[in-house]
Amino acid sequence: MNRNLAMEFVRVTEMAAIASARLMGRGDEKAADQAAVDAMRTMLDSIDCETTVVIGEGERDEAPMLYIGEKIGTGRIPKLEIALDPLEGTTICAYGGPNSISVMAIGEPGGLLHAPDTYMLKIACGPEGKGKLDIRQTPTENLKRLADAKKCRVSDLTAIVLDRPRHKELIDEIRLAGARINLIGDGDVSGAIATAQPNTGIDILFGIGGAPEGVIAAAALQCLGGEFQGILKPRNQDEIDRAKKMGVDDITRVFKIDDLAKGNLMFCATGVTQGNFLDGVIFKPWGCLTHSLVMRSESGTIRHIRAEHHFDKKPRY
Repeated sequence: MNRNLAMEFVRVTEMAAIASARLMGRGDEKAADQAAVDAMRTMLDSIDCETTVVIGEGERDEAPMLYIGEKIGTGRIPKLEIALDPLEGTTICAYGGPNSISVMAIGEPGGLLHAPDTYMLKIACGPEGKGKLDIRQTPTENLKRLADAKKCRVSDLTAIVLDRPRHKELIDEIRLAGARINLIGDGDVSGAIATAQPNTGIDILFGIGGAPEGVIAAAALQCLGGEFQGILKPRNQDEIDRAKKMGVDDITRVFKIDDLAKGNLMFCATGVTQGNFLDGVIFKPWGCLTHSLVMRSESGTIRHIRAEHHFDKKPRY
């Protein structure tokens, strides 16, 4: 995969972030998401490759753009697969909360799991805990393992968890174990990435979130040398049937990070609202400022890109 494509793809997340950030705090989730989708689709069509969406906005009948199976780009080689979320944390953006991002993972054919649209139990951490955690064990046990790996006390660790009623027992156990908790309203891709970023204060992610987002997070953590594991948690028989149709015969299977994202990967994310590891879009009279993260698994390169966008010299998204 040509390394120069990384800069092309970050322009995509930048434009999606700018478009959705214009609607931050307006209370309209659909409008914010649609703005991000429109901008991302427009930019993707200009990239010199043939890209197939394997994780996107849904099925063709549900999503007019960026649907699963859609072909994007100029149609030339290389052929790539893409997992994307034009606005991860739609509710966050609509109501002005933190950690909303525009994000995508890019892989070669077969590099990204075609995850069913269902829930997934997840655990994630940075490089220190790679190979040390086991999602089949209790949160308490995994906190102890991570503390040992980091040579610290459990009370020094901070876990990030989606603030949901389904996580009440999980939260109670983490508190009883002695670790601190950062509860978030949405955006567990950001939460997973934060575990492997310095100076975020986040050590480990626990909990149930979307399976497609799990694939995107796994791709990011592959680039960062981190750990990710997941188990599908379908809510009904329809979701079980859908998973089996997509090739998941064992619903209880533990998906390791290499099962979710492997090979030569790229990852791009741009902050929409202020977050743990990415600053949000800041508008100025002449344009705006953006903060993006661009990574490649092959080289291990991690770039933080702070860009000035002058609206008199480019399309106004």
